[in-house]
Amino acid sequence: MAQPVWPDPEPLALSTAPVPEYGAGSLADLLPTLAAGQGVPGLSAAIPELQPADRNCVFLIDGLGWEQIRAHPDEAPYLHSLLPTSRGSTGRPLTAGFPATTATSLASVGTGLPPGAHGLTGYTTRNPDTGELMNQLRWKPWTDPYVWQPYPTVFQLADAAGVHTAQVSSPDFQHTPLTKVALSGGTFRGQLSGEDRVDLAAAQLGAADRSLIYTYYSEVDGKGHRFGMESDAWRGQLMYVDRLVQRLAEQLPPRSALYVTADHGMIDVPFDEESRIDFDEDWELSAGVALLGGEGRARHVYAVPGAAADVLTVWREVLGEQFWVASRDQAIEAGWFGPTVDERVYGRIGDVVAAAHADVVITASRREPNESAMVGMHGSMTPVEQLVPLLEVRS
Repeated sequence: MAQPVWPDPEPLALSTAPVPEYGAGSLADLLPTLAAGQGVPGLSAAIPELQPADRNCVFLIDGLGWEQIRAHPDEAPYLHSLLPTSRGSTGRPLTAGFPATTATSLASVGTGLPPGAHGLTGYTTRNPDTGELMNQLRWKPWTDPYVWQPYPTVFQLADAAGVHTAQVSSPDFQHTPLTKVALSGGTFRGQLSGEDRVDLAAAQLGAADRSLIYTYYSEVDGKGHRFGMESDAWRGQLMYVDRLVQRLAEQLPPRSALYVTADHGMIDVPFDEESRIDFDEDWELSAGVALLGGEGRARHVYAVPGAAADVLTVWREVLGEQFWVASRDQAIEAGWFGPTVDERVYGRIGDVVAAAHADVVITASRREPNESAMVGMHGSMTPVEQLVPLLEVRS
């Protein structure tokens, strides 16, 4: 009896990728909206649901996406109770931007620009001037931060307009290039403990009639990467940060608005061959590839000269049911990186861009041993990674 012949699976249509809500409901729209409400010139209120406040505080919790809060009411009762307040009491989230990763998102928050403008287009991207991969979180190899990202931050614009601005975070971040290009302006106040940070953020918020304050906590993301979101370590961090948010909310001075958001969500990826595709062991995916950038769920693929079309074809054939796979120009045209892409940024984007749809990652066991060992991953445009809260408390 003849065996049935099954047709090859069709690649995911790029039109099905949920493009971030740039210009109306993304992380890049948050600070311009708040600062515009404080009278900072040159900025507009892009998120129409938000009402102006004299004093605004943004508390960014690394890795704590919308879906994680919704799924953990017992560990995060206070945050969960605030879900109806999100995005101006519409009960809706924001979108992080693509890729949904820390360096890209923090640059979007601080500059008020999408990735195609500020240029931090992934965890690692190629520097067109040197041909090397640039890690934009660790800033290695070194390049001039103000050439890489030349736009002023919203904090700088607010400070110049007479708004009291401050960033309250770990002292380790004060002098990093990422802080300089994404979050500088006004005063940086380093505090080690979470309690000290939120206490100082509240004090800074009340230090002037108009204030724009930013504070940050990283360990929810750190524990998620290392142990996964089913771990006691991650759940413990969620419980801790829930108490921090409540502590800050209870100290708000008059005429204040506290906004709790995140840079991305996260997904746990099983350690099996179906869920983890090792680029370093896959001759089909590696053929014709000069550099592999990005991260497991949002890859920039840089082809050797003349091989870009072949690499695109192979990646679509191999991954087309599990990833949205686009050429550079297709990803730009689809708006993955924002409405436009600056000329200086164009070559940083991969010849091929692959964004995960299924619960899979493309690891690189030899080139990226630490990243490949992570349990929790992020980067793509799926709701669990892309949607972030905008919880609100007013005094």
